[in-house]
Amino acid sequence: MKKIFVFSLAAMMLVGCGTKQEQTQTTAQTEERVEQVRTTVLQPREIERVISVSTNLQGYLTQNVAPSLTGKIEHIYCEVGDHVKKGQDLVRMDQTQYKTTKISLANLEVEKNRIAQLLKTGSATQQQYDQITTQYNSTKEQLEFLQTNTYVKAPFAGVISAKTYEDGELYGGQPILVLTQIDKLKALVAIPEMYFPKLKEGMKLSLTSEIYPDQVFPAMVEVVYPTVDASSHTFQVKIVIPNQKNLLRPGMYVTTTIGLGKAKAIVAPYQSVEKLVGANDRYVFINDNGRAKRVTVELGQRFDQDVELISPEIVAGVEMVTTGQHKLVDGVKINVVE
Repeated sequence: MKKIFVFSLAAMMLVGCGTKQEQTQTTAQTEERVEQVRTTVLQPREIERVISVSTNLQGYLTQNVAPSLTGKIEHIYCEVGDHVKKGQDLVRMDQTQYKTTKISLANLEVEKNRIAQLLKTGSATQQQYDQITTQYNSTKEQLEFLQTNTYVKAPFAGVISAKTYEDGELYGGQPILVLTQIDKLKALVAIPEMYFPKLKEGMKLSLTSEIYPDQVFPAMVEVVYPTVDASSHTFQVKIVIPNQKNLLRPGMYVTTTIGLGKAKAIVAPYQSVEKLVGANDRYVFINDNGRAKRVTVELGQRFDQDVELISPEIVAGVEMVTTGQHKLVDGVKINVVE
């Protein structure tokens, strides 16, 4: 009888404990998570629209000195680092073929004049004259080709930036010299597609280099490329930089700054922007009727501790979370505190 009473009492205790646990779980489920946050109401701000992009400088013109003739290099007139003028002699190739062709042209000219005289007296036919004229013209073109590729001259003023051969070596296709223009430089910069309507040819810009921290170099937009790269969503802009003092050199790393005038933008504290782990996606949280809503944004121009936010959902009047956003998830209930 005592055993039956003990078992009944234990069963009642187990039932009582189970009921209490169920009540605790039910209470926990009904108590929804609420996060304490601070927010700010976004308002448009007038900014000075500026694009800063880093790039490497290039010579405005670069040409490989590579004659269209193979054979021995008789003489190279310059060394690496030499400044040359337009039309200055750079290389002299073997002259044998040129001299032979020059003699042939002189003989053909004599023969052409002789047949021309005979044609007037009827001692030669028009066909004979046409044949010698064709041969003369062909040899003249060949001589001009040989002259250009035997006595190689500088096509523009610049500096010799590379030399591959020495006098007397056989030329086998590699450029003998590389000529680079440095009194005027160029650079190609990739600009985000959102600025495509604003970039125009002829726009002025500035350029800075860490080598000359106290100097600003003027530059100009020369070409705005007409297409946008689908993978990077950028388009190329070619800028030209005057360099008469030769302070800048091809290969230098520089930063270009393009001013696009005043504009209205939504700006918020940079620290309020979150970054997706393992990716470069950026997002913020806004107050959506008492719940946190995650909004993907693009970052625009930086202003000290603030940054421009770009998104269709980030507009004037939106209440954005600026403190407490690190512990938020999409849809969680929030309580805005002062």
